[in-house]
Amino acid sequence: MKWSLEGKWIASGFGLSLLLMSIVSFISYKNATQLIESADQVKHTHEVMKNLTDIFATITDAEAGRRGYILYGEKLELNRHYQAMQSLDAKVKNLQQQLGNDSYQQQQLKKLKFLITERNKLSNKSINLKKLVNSTLTVQDSLVPQSNKNRSQIREILTHMQEREKQLLEISVRQSQDNFQNRMLIEFLGTSLSFAILIGVYALLYQQLLKRQQAEAIQRTLAQEKELSELKLRFFSMVSHEFRTPLSIILGSAQLLAQSNQQWTEEKKVKNLHRIQSSARSMNQLLTDILTLTRAEAGKLDFNPELMDLEAFCINLIEDLQFCNPQQHTIKFLNQSDCTHAKLDENLLYSILSNLLSNAIKYSVPEKTIFLLLNCETDTIIFQVKDAGIGIPAEFQQHLFEPFNRANNVGKIVGSGLGLAVVKKCLEVHRGEIFVESEVGNGTSFMVKFPQKTPTLSTFSQGRSISVLPT
Repeated sequence: MKWSLEGKWIASGFGLSLLLMSIVSFISYKNATQLIESADQVKHTHEVMKNLTDIFATITDAEAGRRGYILYGEKLELNRHYQAMQSLDAKVKNLQQQLGNDSYQQQQLKKLKFLITERNKLSNKSINLKKLVNSTLTVQDSLVPQSNKNRSQIREILTHMQEREKQLLEISVRQSQDNFQNRMLIEFLGTSLSFAILIGVYALLYQQLLKRQQAEAIQRTLAQEKELSELKLRFFSMVSHEFRTPLSIILGSAQLLAQSNQQWTEEKKVKNLHRIQSSARSMNQLLTDILTLTRAEAGKLDFNPELMDLEAFCINLIEDLQFCNPQQHTIKFLNQSDCTHAKLDENLLYSILSNLLSNAIKYSVPEKTIFLLLNCETDTIIFQVKDAGIGIPAEFQQHLFEPFNRANNVGKIVGSGLGLAVVKKCLEVHRGEIFVESEVGNGTSFMVKFPQKTPTLSTFSQGRSISVLPT
């Protein structure tokens, strides 16, 4: 694929900005890491200083226990001395772990261990002298200078170690501050440069977007024109096909009647007249559907809601369909609630229910009963048409209400694919809804809901059903 000059600039800008942002992100990460390390260093120094102070305090506590035993002979004081010396060993080991690999501190630690060992020897010697029956304070006094000297040396070493820890902390903090300032400057410059590059890239992208939108608008217009042309061609093909069959039947039947002689029975004449009437009704229904769709698409579909008797309307509708139904299906009407009147557009309601019932008749066998159900909920009128026909495959249900769409299991059953599209348009004018449940081989159920802003008039007729049987 050959890239344009603008495309190369955009790709280069994005690549450079990503590189800069990666560098900035890495520097930010290093700054955050540096801050964490500085905090850890401060915490570590505090712990070392505390441990050094605890070591001297423990030595002092052990010395106090020893003196208490020497002066008063209390064994509790002797136990206090031994416990302090045991805890001192643990603290020295902990200090050794805390100091790490610093050579100066390790040397000071060796001296500290040596002095602690010497002090332990002096303490044990003093205690053993006390245990001798003939020991005197004069003998104990001879150990005092050595003990004081040892104590001073230990304090001096601990002081040097504390000063060293402070010095290491100051060096670490100073280095961290210098590094942090340098990284902040780089981060600021990198971020500013990245934003400048991105602004330039976005400007180029905006220009590209405007050009693409213009091209897409032109392409969309061409596609709409092509789709409209295909739709017109499809429409005229469908109309010519759908009109050809009933016209052929009308012409053929009329010719037979014109050429008939007196030997024809009345039954044959009536049969041909019925064929003419049925074909004419089919043509009239197709023209009505086309006109309804055309008016709906143009926004000129009339909507004149009036208070109407729902039960009488449904009975008359079933009788009309039964009269035009050559196979004489059984259609059963059932009012499942106590509502009988509602404010609806009678013509649009006739188109909705007649199309649903016609489909139920078309795709069902005569032996199966078709149900038209009426129900009322709060501010809602509900009609339901149920059949036990061939059903609708699931993959075709989402396209049911598009013009000229029919499922792949209709076989040779004739149809225009306009009926459900008409139902949808008439419902939209009513601000109603339609729901479908179908299973192949078990039938289909269509439910339509009409909102009612005013209370419906009702009578006590709950559960009444009316069946219209073939005559």
